[in-house]
Amino acid sequence: MNGKHWVEKRQALPKFSRDRVVRFIGGSGKIKQYKHTAGSWSYTVEMEMGTPPEMGRIGFETTVLLDEADIQGVL
Repeated sequence: MNGKHWVEKRQALPKFSRDRVVRFIGGSGKIKQYKHTAGSWSYTVEMEMGTPPEMGRIGFETTVLLDEADIQGVL
C-alpha cells in the first residue's frame, strides 16, 4: 500500500454552510464563504445592518472573518 495514503487526513465538514444566519459575540450575520485552514474552518460573515445612524451610511454591511469556535450558533 502507498504510505502517503495513510498520512493523509480527512478534513471534517464545516459546521456552518453558506447563507446561514449565525450569531457571535458582537452581533449576527450571514455566512458568505468558508475555508479550511490550519485544522479548522474560517468563515467570512457579513453582519446585518442595524438602524441607520443619524449621519447616514457610508458603505455596505461590515464583513468579519471568524473561526468556527467564535460562532455561537445559528439564528
